Amino acid sequence: MTMSAGWYLRRLSRMGPREIGGRAGDAVRRRRWRSALPDCPRVTGARFTAVLPAGAIDAVPPDAAKRLVAEADRLMDGHAEFFGVRRDDLADPDWSYDPKTGRRAPLVYAFDVPYRDEDAVGDVKQIWEPSRHQYLTVLSAAYAVTGDQRYAERVAAHLRSWWAVNEPLRGVHWTSGIELGIRLLSWVWIRRLLDAWPGVSALFEDNPVAHHQIWHHQRWLAAFPSRGSSANNHVVAEAAGQFAAACAFGWFPSSARWRAEALRSLERHLRGNTFGSGLNRELATEYHGLVLELGLAAVAEADAAGVPVPATVRLVLLRMTDALAAVVDNRLRPPRQGDADDGHGLVVDGPGTDRWGSLLATGDAVSGRLAWWPEVTGTDVRTPLLAALIRPYPAAGSAPAVSRPAGRPAHFADAGMTVLRGPEEIWVRCDGGPHGFLSIAAHAHADALSVEVRHDGVDVLADPGTFCYHGQPEWRRYFRSTLGHNTLELDGADQSVSGGPFLWTRHARSRVLLADTSGEGVARWCAEHDGYQRSVHRRRVELAPETSELTVVDEVRGPRGAAVRLAFHLGPAITADLVGNRARLTWTRDGEDRSARLDLPGQLTWRAHRGETDPPLGWYSAGFGRKEPATTLVGTGVADGEQGFTTVLGFHS
Repeated sequence: MTMSAGWYLRRLSRMGPREIGGRAGDAVRRRRWRSALPDCPRVTGARFTAVLPAGAIDAVPPDAAKRLVAEADRLMDGHAEFFGVRRDDLADPDWSYDPKTGRRAPLVYAFDVPYRDEDAVGDVKQIWEPSRHQYLTVLSAAYAVTGDQRYAERVAAHLRSWWAVNEPLRGVHWTSGIELGIRLLSWVWIRRLLDAWPGVSALFEDNPVAHHQIWHHQRWLAAFPSRGSSANNHVVAEAAGQFAAACAFGWFPSSARWRAEALRSLERHLRGNTFGSGLNRELATEYHGLVLELGLAAVAEADAAGVPVPATVRLVLLRMTDALAAVVDNRLRPPRQGDADDGHGLVVDGPGTDRWGSLLATGDAVSGRLAWWPEVTGTDVRTPLLAALIRPYPAAGSAPAVSRPAGRPAHFADAGMTVLRGPEEIWVRCDGGPHGFLSIAAHAHADALSVEVRHDGVDVLADPGTFCYHGQPEWRRYFRSTLGHNTLELDGADQSVSGGPFLWTRHARSRVLLADTSGEGVARWCAEHDGYQRSVHRRRVELAPETSELTVVDEVRGPRGAAVRLAFHLGPAITADLVGNRARLTWTRDGEDRSARLDLPGQLTWRAHRGETDPPLGWYSAGFGRKEPATTLVGTGVADGEQGFTTVLGFHS
């Protein structure tokens, strides 16, 4: 996907003068760096002291270690999967190859690589992901757990291969700061986990090539931070990776300066990216997880190196963890909201490990769980390793007095998120929050007033997900669209106006009018948005615990006659039998048949769609790069301005 001149003008319009000036300076620096690549300062007497405390590896639960080793053995055989694409070539990877398209990114000056153009480069996410080297942290963890040197030797061979091919400023792996930041964090943990391996000093401390790579990564990050309207999760990853490397690999004349600058950036942007309630401002749940992982990893490096961090850093991470505990359903699944690209900050676990349970377990270990937190029964490798490094919170002088929620929060006013809970493990998320974060709202979807409903962790009314970023614009548009969410579309238009795959030029403004989640009788929520300019969409939601019924009433306040499409996306496990305006929903959970009825507004004409491609409709994306057919019920008609459209979802006992 190449960017047109119009896109650049739209993108420029979302920047302020300071950001424009900074980006102009970046452009000058890129031209200068093309012909002037400095040498890394000579390193002598390098030591790595940020090791795991004694007993940390012994604290890894046996079942988590078993999953880890099974994944490591699969990687040793060359097998991996990235974004739904299986690879069998990871024993000796081609670092520029995209197996999805068969293309290779050119090994030219980094800032000449058209990484958004799939025809020229391939799917850049497929190329970037292995080079985050998180599969190497898995192999390194397997070595730490087993002492089997095969894992360490494979890690060393792959690092040397990557360093040889991807020289500084050459190729696609030097084009995006988030990639450099996460890669540095991986290298720190690789060094830590391989500490007992006899060859580790020759790989890092005594290796001029490693010095060269580490120094140039940090120089790059210091020169090209994400700026202004792009200062979202990317800048947190850049700062976290820079800080981790400057703490653990503090071997260079610039290390102290880089460490201080990265810590200032991390503190500023952790606060800036997080609401006071603890939810991530991008309102994209997976980025809440990514930012929390990055923040925890950065604090681990600070405590391992004895570097003081501002109390606000720990406070933000504490609030993020409490917020996560508050919004998950009974199966520890958080909302599916906004963009999601399966991004992780630190990976040392095998498949089958619950990401969200792991984060809550780490929160319990370093800050203590609250009485209302859900129980975490699963195990993971990462929690005992992070907990061994992070100073328990609160500690003397580490934080001001902190007030944590006495009960489980259900309404997050600043984020506009409300969670209604009912009997039979009914979970409902109502969206009345801001469109997204910063002027471009890069990871937002046009989903104002959407609802997401689960029954015992099963998606009944589902958020369809994300599927892709680059290369497939029609699918990117669909998964971000208003029609692609459980809300109402007027006159075939999205509530917010898209200017590109990560750019919104006009944002719908929502406001919550009522959020009664007291638990006394019927729970109620009401909100409205102005995204349709001439009309206001208002939605009321009620959850009645006695009848296990969810009622949704949509009103269009404005001129009559506007074309209406009201969509309800069912989860992939749900089978729907639609007759007229009533659908019978059935599914199986843990071997038990379950059902519900969905009474749809009679003023609209209803049709079921499933797996359609021209245009896309009726799809569910469980993860980035993956999609599967799922039923979407769409009602069409006109806004009459007199009565609302009432939908009732009733769960059977």
